[in-house]
Amino acid sequence: MDKIKFEREYLVNASKGILYNCLSTPSGLSEWFADDVNIRKDVYTFFWDGSEEDARLLTKKRDEYVKFKWLESEEDEDDKSFFEMRIKIDALTGETALIVTDFAEEDEVEEAELLWDSQIDKLKRVLGS
Repeated sequence: MDKIKFEREYLVNASKGILYNCLSTPSGLSEWFADDVNIRKDVYTFFWDGSEEDARLLTKKRDEYVKFKWLESEEDEDDKSFFEMRIKIDALTGETALIVTDFAEEDEVEEAELLWDSQIDKLKRVLGS
């Protein structure tokens, strides 16, 4: 079954440097994205309630974005199993937005979007925004 790409945009009241740290480091990610995060080379292991998932850091650019690919789906050649978190500064207002790109099965898109909403709410609380 093909996965469907979706994007969510969230306004975040934080500097891009602080936000990038929350998106790219094990300590930052463990504050809001997972219960704990370990890293070995370019593979991040995310722990939630007794389960764990590995993701490879595909690419990153300081203060701009991080892109991960879930390893359990690495045998999928279609590359539709990455998730990306991109920081965008509005040129007019100076507002910081976080743009999340992810993929989900057609019948799971709404659930995945709600999960991201919840995670980003947690991130905002961590950042005090």
